[in-house]
Amino acid sequence: MFTGIVAAIGTITKVKPLGQGGRHDGLRLVVHAPGFPLESTRLGDSIAIQGACMTVVELAGDTFSVDVSRESLSLTAGLDAPGEVNLEHALRLGDSLDGHLVSGHVDGLGTVASFEPVGESWDLRIDVPAHLAKYLAYKGSITVNGVSLTVNQVEDQAQGCRIRINLIPHTVQVTTLKHLQAGSAVNLEVDTIARYVERMVSLASKGQAG
Repeated sequence: MFTGIVAAIGTITKVKPLGQGGRHDGLRLVVHAPGFPLESTRLGDSIAIQGACMTVVELAGDTFSVDVSRESLSLTAGLDAPGEVNLEHALRLGDSLDGHLVSGHVDGLGTVASFEPVGESWDLRIDVPAHLAKYLAYKGSITVNGVSLTVNQVEDQAQGCRIRINLIPHTVQVTTLKHLQAGSAVNLEVDTIARYVERMVSLASKGQAG
C-alpha cells in the first residue's frame, strides 16, 4: 500500500527489452533516484513509479531497476521511455498517512483536458473513461500519476466524466505533474473505499446484501 505522497522525482535513464525484445516482451527500467531513500531499500521492495507498483530487482548506488510486464505497459503511461517519474516507497507500519490509501494498481488512463495557472495555483482538468466515472465524487480522492489529489468538481459526459483538481504550487514543484499539458495521458487509480461502496450498492440492488 501507498499514500500518494511523492517522496522524490527519479529519472528513467535506461529502458531495456526483456527476452528477445519481441512485441510481447516486457521492459527493465533503470531509475536514477538520488533523492530517494535507497539506503533503506532492499531487493524485492515495492516502489510506486508514476502510481504503478513495481518490485525492485536490482540496486546499484543511487539507481534501482524494475521489470515491467507488457500487460502493465499496455495499461499505463510514462513507463516505456526515459524521463522523470514520481517515486514513493511502500507504506510501512507506523508511517504517517498524509494522502489516502493507494494500492499502486492503475485502474485506467485519463487524458488531460487542460492544465493552466490560476492565481498562485494550477487548475487541472482530466477526462476520465466511463468505467471509472462512477467512482469519482466532489471532494473525493483520486491518484494521478501516483499523486494523491482531491476532486473539486465532477462533470458527467457521454463518454465518462471530466474532473477538476486544484494544485498548490508545492505539489506542482515536487512532482512530475509540472510536465502535464492538454492531451497528456495520466495514470489513474480510484479510491479503494469508493470501490467497496460500489460493490455493496450493486449487491443490494440485486437483493444479495447480507
